[in-house]
Amino acid sequence: MFQPKVLSVNKSPAHTIIKKPCSMAQVIKDFGIENDAHAGKTVKHRYDAAKTPNKPNLRQVHLIQFELYQELNEKGFMVSPGELGENITTKNIDLFSLPKGTLLQIGDDCLLQITGLRAPCGQLNKVHKGLKQAVMVTNNNGEDVLNKGIFAIVLKNGTITQNDAISVEVPKKPFIALHKV
Repeated sequence: MFQPKVLSVNKSPAHTIIKKPCSMAQVIKDFGIENDAHAGKTVKHRYDAAKTPNKPNLRQVHLIQFELYQELNEKGFMVSPGELGENITTKNIDLFSLPKGTLLQIGDDCLLQITGLRAPCGQLNKVHKGLKQAVMVTNNNGEDVLNKGIFAIVLKNGTITQNDAISVEVPKKPFIALHKV
């Protein structure tokens, strides 16, 4: 098996669905990615912030696995890292199989803790018509399951760059499945 790694680092100072790839990002404990619109101690997603502005931000960092981009490209959606709104595009790691509370050590310094799933929003259809439905999958029970990405909080400051190694530490059992945050 190949070492999990960072394929792309992406951020945007504005509330846009697409985040621009960059060479590196500073990650700040209890805050998120420096100069990214979704960073902060309290929720920054515009819809949620309007309802509960003092709610803790469990969406400090958004991660998507590159393999999702490959699946979407095979379906005819020509999308690239950052175009689905993630801060970190990973490779060689099945993010959706990890339980809540999993720790991700990125590079030498940065430590993230997985908080939950990201629900696909209608903004995706502005990137490509039908993209929102394309990132949904149906499980064996016939239920739509989120396949958009995961969120994490920052436990330790650091710098993230392309090709940084990712180490995974799952919490002790019993595992808690990821749910929308």
